[in-house]
Amino acid sequence: MLPRDPVSAVRRFNRFYTRKIGALDEAHLGSPYNLAEMRVLYEVAQAPGGITPKALAERTRMDNGYLSRVLKRFEGEGLLTRRTSPSDGRSVSVWLTSEGIHAYNGWLGAAQGAVEVMLGQLSTVQKTKLTKAMAEIEHLLEKPAPGEIVLRRHRPGDIGWVVHRHGALYAREYGWDERFEALVARIAADFVENLDPARERCWIAERDGEILGSIFLVKGDGQGQAKLRMLLIEPAARGLGLGKRLVAECVAFARAAGYAEITLWTQSILSAARAVYAGAGFELVRSWPDDYIAKGLISETWNLRLR
Repeated sequence: MLPRDPVSAVRRFNRFYTRKIGALDEAHLGSPYNLAEMRVLYEVAQAPGGITPKALAERTRMDNGYLSRVLKRFEGEGLLTRRTSPSDGRSVSVWLTSEGIHAYNGWLGAAQGAVEVMLGQLSTVQKTKLTKAMAEIEHLLEKPAPGEIVLRRHRPGDIGWVVHRHGALYAREYGWDERFEALVARIAADFVENLDPARERCWIAERDGEILGSIFLVKGDGQGQAKLRMLLIEPAARGLGLGKRLVAECVAFARAAGYAEITLWTQSILSAARAVYAGAGFELVRSWPDDYIAKGLISETWNLRLR
């Protein structure tokens, strides 16, 4: 069974794969060189016009001293040659010699043969699954910086996510049990069953297809009153101002819908959320001991007058 912790899972896979391809063997794929040394030959072979030792160090992420020793070894064995740039006497590049090209092509063929043997144990369907999984790993780890966080209206599957993430996150961070998750589920179900799109809304914060947070505005108990509910920010999105942005969106919608005030219920220990509410102009109007979710909690009501 794979470990649930992503870091442990990646390290486990790394150990498995390096062992599978013999990456840590003293001699790599039948050559007299280890994996790091073969990587140097590979990078030089990919630069038919020559490559500087500095560029090699950047591409291989090798220590300069170790790289220098590797290059000297390859020169001594006739695999590499150094040449000074005719336009800049201070710039030196390295090339594979004809002997180096011949040796490298032989080891390249051995590497491809080893992979073919490994893949030969798999069916066509399994090969397709393997290559797709590898492409997905490459895509995720080479992925550019995350894109813009967008706020959108809810769609099928989102409400279940809201209930699940409230239950999971508050249990992990505050030790709240299933009673809180059940409360969120009741609020969410009531929202879906009685939704008035003109005066009620759910916003889902999303980045690159990943949900990062939510907030709801629903009708309150009194005339002209709205309730802000179920503000949640994923740990990975905290510190980005997303809570402030969601609350601002909620307040703007309430004003446009003609509400006179917004009220919300929270807990005194939720300091980050309370700071967001205070920053948006909400005021604490009531607090009381409340053991419904967990012992020792202090429930609070906050209000914001809109007109």
